[in-house]
Amino acid sequence: MAKEDLQDPQSLSPQDALVLLMIAASVSDENIRTAELVAIQTEVNHLPIFAEYDLDRFPKLSRLVFDLFSEEEGLDALFGLVRQALPDKLNETAYALCCDVAAADGRLREVELRFLEEIRYELKVDRLAAAAIERGARARHMTI
Repeated sequence: MAKEDLQDPQSLSPQDALVLLMIAASVSDENIRTAELVAIQTEVNHLPIFAEYDLDRFPKLSRLVFDLFSEEEGLDALFGLVRQALPDKLNETAYALCCDVAAADGRLREVELRFLEEIRYELKVDRLAAAAIERGARARHMTI
């Protein structure tokens, strides 16, 4: 599948949109950490929403994120693709997955926090729901 095919909103599934956002959350600080990749893999391997998901799409989606992040208006294009492919009922799911990826390495950097804020805004996640999601991610990734 060519990059152009992936940029066609009709070719992206809701699961693709979720994976795109998780990858983008990992890449947002320009340093992809192993813990973040493991978090993405764990989510895709275990959550029911990904039960029928084709894992062979992951490298193509990763390339798409890198390509978009290298473009001037790439972030806007990414959110445009995600909004087209993701049903509104999955917006909170997307935000929760991104929070888990960002928190997976035990630290939230300023750029990651800004990216999560952008996701909240672009996907219209209610602030109270976002706070609950963030608290859950923090609790799941707490260390002693």
